[in-house]
Amino acid sequence: MDIETLEKEFTSIFKINSSEVYFSPGRINVIGEHTDYNGGHVFPCAISLGTYGVVSPRDDKMVGLYSANFPDAGVISFDLNSLEYDSQYGWGNYVRGMMYELKKHHDVEFDHGFNLYIHGNLPDGAGLSSSASLEILTGTILNDMFNLQLEKIDLVYAGQQTENDYIGLNSGIMDQFAIAMGKKDQAIFLDTNTMEYEYYPLDLGNNVVLIMNSNKAHELANSKYNERRAQCEEALKRIQSKLAIKSLGELTKEQFDLVSYLINDDVLLKRARHAVFENQRTVDAKNALKDRDLVKLGHLISASHISLEYDYEVSVDELDTLASTAWNQDGVLGARIIGGGFGGCAIAIVDKDRVNDVRDIIAKKYVDKFGYKADFYIAKISEGAGKIS
Repeated sequence: MDIETLEKEFTSIFKINSSEVYFSPGRINVIGEHTDYNGGHVFPCAISLGTYGVVSPRDDKMVGLYSANFPDAGVISFDLNSLEYDSQYGWGNYVRGMMYELKKHHDVEFDHGFNLYIHGNLPDGAGLSSSASLEILTGTILNDMFNLQLEKIDLVYAGQQTENDYIGLNSGIMDQFAIAMGKKDQAIFLDTNTMEYEYYPLDLGNNVVLIMNSNKAHELANSKYNERRAQCEEALKRIQSKLAIKSLGELTKEQFDLVSYLINDDVLLKRARHAVFENQRTVDAKNALKDRDLVKLGHLISASHISLEYDYEVSVDELDTLASTAWNQDGVLGARIIGGGFGGCAIAIVDKDRVNDVRDIIAKKYVDKFGYKADFYIAKISEGAGKIS
């Protein structure tokens, strides 16, 4: 998406010239799903698909928002003095939420309004974190426009607070962190318990990351995402009756085996087991990448899918079909669901010389089974959010 086209689109909507253009990426997660809110490790990276924002300041206290992805919503307008959540503002609540949370936690003031044009190329509902992309885009723009002098991590926390407290989705911090802190060709190994992190080159040799979009949209806020988090919290509470821990991410697999009897519930046991074992898989995957043991990395990625399918139960038939079909192709090291689940995308680590053949086989099986097509993209690992013009 080129800057000149974006600026023309802005002018056609707001009838004035734009001043700045920003980009905020989406993210994929190599491994470590549903571990971030359980105090475990994650291994995400930013991708070249994402959300563009074209912005220009106003002289009054009004904000005008328009998204090319939701044209039927028209221009959403609101006053800076009224930022509380209101469902009438639709997607604009992610922008409003960032402003609300930054005011609440950093005592900032917005002394003028602005017009913001949004155009994203992330597939809607695909699990590539379009909402977090918009949140970090908004935070980055506000930080610059109002000279807030906030650190990137401040924007990360504001994004999570927007999701948790303003929108009402009890997600973890991984998405916002990866989008704000991403580096080109690097994955981020983040301990969500301590917030310590390291960058690792995502060197996959002759392989690439193939994103497989099921085109089965998910609505996390209306799904069982919050229920999964509540189940993990209840399992943790039962373990804490005998063991002084703050999160499931503190447990090794061996420790979990010794205290799992305390959970005393089949469903809660499965949820907690995924959180603990997925955390260990993520640590092992980081070490495998570091040691260039790509075969082991692939096995761990596939094992993650099985755990998400059977223990965490967030997969669906479409995602299982994409992953399992990929596993059975020559040149595929591993495949799994990514994101919150209940729809969206999976990824596969594929020999780049066999990508076209693998994609065509998976695509045919998918459309034959479900009657509609899946979409495929090669993931390009990008920088985090920032100004591009």
